[in-house]
Amino acid sequence: MAPGRWRQGRRLLRAVLLVALMGPAACFSSSFYSPGEPRSSVRVLCGSNWSLVLQGQWMLEFYAPWCPACQQIEATWESFAKESERLGITVGKVDVTQEPGLSGRFFVTTLPTIYHANDGVFRRYRGSRTLEDLQGYILERKWEAVEPVAGWKSPSSIMMHGMAGLFHFSGWIRQIHNYLTGTLGVHVWISYAIFILATLLIGLLLGLVLVLISDCLCPAKSKHRAETPEEAITKENVESTALEEPEEAMELSVDDAEEAADVKDLSDGEDAANSSADESEEDLALGKESGGEEMEDLSEQPLAESETESTVRQRKSQGAEKEL
Repeated sequence: MAPGRWRQGRRLLRAVLLVALMGPAACFSSSFYSPGEPRSSVRVLCGSNWSLVLQGQWMLEFYAPWCPACQQIEATWESFAKESERLGITVGKVDVTQEPGLSGRFFVTTLPTIYHANDGVFRRYRGSRTLEDLQGYILERKWEAVEPVAGWKSPSSIMMHGMAGLFHFSGWIRQIHNYLTGTLGVHVWISYAIFILATLLIGLLLGLVLVLISDCLCPAKSKHRAETPEEAITKENVESTALEEPEEAMELSVDDAEEAADVKDLSDGEDAANSSADESEEDLALGKESGGEEMEDLSEQPLAESETESTVRQRKSQGAEKEL
């Protein structure tokens, strides 16, 4: 079992290398023709020489071998390319099945798609695909009335560079999948599982790289860093003020207690003085009452004596009258 697995691993590595070199190889092989075949006037473009369209005037077709509409205009496109020298343009074509990166760079969504390029300014051709209309588009300069592609969607922009990379990567994945399922005989679901695991591992690696980059650009502040002299002085001042505040609070509380005690003593003295004054007033009042009673007793004694004398006189007078 082990030798078989090693053989499959070597085949898989060979498949990856083959896919990596397939794009340039396909472009290179398409530039040559066998002696028996007539030489085509159409310039074949690929990922390595597509920048040629940025210079001069071009008419560029994106096609696929399996596309019926592309097969219908193939002869017309060859005839149009033969008239390219007279028209002063270069006629090219791109096979989207072999160059997914270029199809992404030009954002090709329908087939066939034709672009006109004049010194790096691109315009989408939407006219008829007859030879007369194609020639009239160049001779009558009808392309000047067509609005050019926006700068951010231009094939030479940074955004479309990224789009080309995504399409090229998707082409690699499709070719690897076909190699695993067709050449090596791997089951389709096993191929899907391999791609899922590879996607997870790549995501983890990218996340780790982003974390490392963020740590390098924005390092976390250390909790135990050395204090500067200014910070140390500020810290000492804060601690000293924090210690002085409780002492001042204690002194204030002691002073408040002493003031409260003094106020209490004064209030006690005032209460004692008020109580003694009240007692003296009560004694005076009692003395006055006792003196009044004594005067009443003294005044009542002569009255009693006078009453006894009058009663004695009356009795004597009554006795004298009886004797008479």
